[in-house]
Amino acid sequence: MGAAKAIRIAPIDRDRANALVKAWHYSGSVVLNSQLHLGVFLEGRLLGAMQFGPSLDKRKIIGLVSGTAWNGFLELNRMAFSDALPRNSESRALGIALRLIRAQYPHVEWVVSFADAAQCGDGAIYRASGFVLTGITPNKTIARLPDGRIVAKVTVSQRSDMNPDGRARLPDGSTMLPGFMLRYIAFLNPLAPARLAVPELNYSEIEARGARMYRGRAL
Repeated sequence: MGAAKAIRIAPIDRDRANALVKAWHYSGSVVLNSQLHLGVFLEGRLLGAMQFGPSLDKRKIIGLVSGTAWNGFLELNRMAFSDALPRNSESRALGIALRLIRAQYPHVEWVVSFADAAQCGDGAIYRASGFVLTGITPNKTIARLPDGRIVAKVTVSQRSDMNPDGRARLPDGSTMLPGFMLRYIAFLNPLAPARLAVPELNYSEIEARGARMYRGRAL
């Protein structure tokens, strides 16, 4: 772990977290319903942010682990890190964040996150942090608009300037990006894994299904 042991994790306000995400996250966008914002500090400098909150469609996600209370899980909405942070900072910061959530919010039994292997990567950080792989699906959410912009379908449905007729659909001429979305779960309650309602996948399935990606390059 080396120099990454020197990082410190502490809460920060939404505005500071959003600014870092816009500057350093590959999407350049924030998730509006993020509620917990954790900063990553090194020698007093704020060099990263993690944002957690409810999933945009909780009803589709909550059933992944049977018996989960409505407030019993969180989604890791965004991670944004400066290149100035040392190697392995991402996995160490995420591990610390999960321990903080377990200690401060004991009702949260698990955390879900998604790796975007259509634009970014296949979730190496999650695997290094002990997340369970629970889904590999072809990308159906990230699209290239006719003008070249890349957006999530949910963004189109929410923004009237991109969807003036109010219908939740992509503009004509849009195309879905080739690639995959991978779903990972980290269990905070040691009893929760027994209630996993979907199959746990071996990490080897990523390569077997042609879903490998690192820093935006398919492997």
